Formats: sequence, C-alpha cells, structure tokens
Amino acid sequence: MEREQALFLSKKIENLRSAEYEIKKLETVNGTLPKFHQWTNGKTTLAALEVNRPSTETGCYLLFIDWHRKGIYYLVIYAYDKSTTLAELRQVQDIDGTPHIIWSYKPFKRDGKNDQRKAYFKQMFGSTSVQIPFPASETDVDDFLAQLFKLCQNRIKADQIVNVFEL
Repeated sequence: MEREQALFLSKKIENLRSAEYEIKKLETVNGTLPKFHQWTNGKTTLAALEVNRPSTETGCYLLFIDWHRKGIYYLVIYAYDKSTTLAELRQVQDIDGTPHIIWSYKPFKRDGKNDQRKAYFKQMFGSTSVQIPFPASETDVDDFLAQLFKLCQNRIKADQIVNVFEL
C-alpha cells in the first residue's frame, strides 16, 4: 500500500475511541520500532499499535511498516506474543469506489498439507481471498478491526486444522 494509505489507516485506528477495543501506540525511534522483533529491526515504521479486545481476551500488534524496504507499506499483524506474523497486508484495490485491503490465504507450511488447509479455509469462509474496506468514517473503524481479528482467527484455524483432523 502507499505511504498515504498506511498513514490514513494508522491514524484512524490510533484515534479510535471504542468500548470494544483498547488501542495503545508504541513508540518509534527515528522512524523505526526498536526491540520489537528481529524481523522489524531497522525497517521504516509509520506506526505501531497494540490492539486489545477485552470482551474476547484477544490482542495483536498492528505495524504499518516498509516490510521489504522497497517503499511499499504493509499492515503487518503480529500475534500478541510476538512469535509470528498472522497476516501481512499490502494490496489495496478500489471496489465500487472504495479502497479495500485484499488478502489471500496462502499457507507455506512444509508438511505437504497446504492444499487441505486452503480447501478448509475456502469451505469454511467462502473464499481464500478476503476484502476489507477502508474505514470511511470513525464509526467504521470498529468494523475494520473486527474484520482484521476475524481474518487472523480464521487463518489460525485453517493453519491448525491438520492437527485437529487426520487429513
């Protein structure tokens, strides 16, 4: 996504006053996020936010970051324990005049069961592609975050499905 789009989204989320979500801005130093994770060190970071959803006791980190140092910004969602990324979103597409973040489920596990994961994701969630509209107003930010949390939850379920069933 473009820098301006990443700034737009990060500001909308940062300024959210919600009963559903608690937002805490993480401090950046000279445009980077030091001591967060080895994968983020030295990369230009426009914003880093800790997002908690007390009603479900879930949380994550949202980083608006030049992930590959090519001037293309990503919304990278880190697990709350910082062990891994849950989603790396960068593609923006205009749909009916509204910008949407587009994300596709593409598992890269090395156990030979990625086709089963994709099939499960598609069967359970309708498609392997997710389209999340940018929030047009302050009232849309709660829904935007809900969709991000759902994307992460669905991805985790699909990734772990081979542990639940003998596929």
